[in-house]
Amino acid sequence: MERPDLEHALLRLLGPGGPELGCRECFEELDRYVDLEIAGGDADAAVPGMRAHLVGCPACREDHESLHALVAGARAPEGPAPGQAP
Repeated sequence: MERPDLEHALLRLLGPGGPELGCRECFEELDRYVDLEIAGGDADAAVPGMRAHLVGCPACREDHESLHALVAGARAPEGPAPGQAP
């Protein structure tokens, strides 16, 4: 029986097996990381340790999710306003 909630809790307690950034480095690299993700680049290779940090740090993960949504929304193609014909 799989227990993803238990696995996630253990990962957060034990930390990643590989390199991990600290919060300061995460903050410094977050813009570049999100830009690469949205552009379809290999953000994890460009910023090693970022993914592991985001898994284990709720505050940085929230910043990442917010920035990702903001940037993705800003880059979305503009279409007609709701209720208007194209």
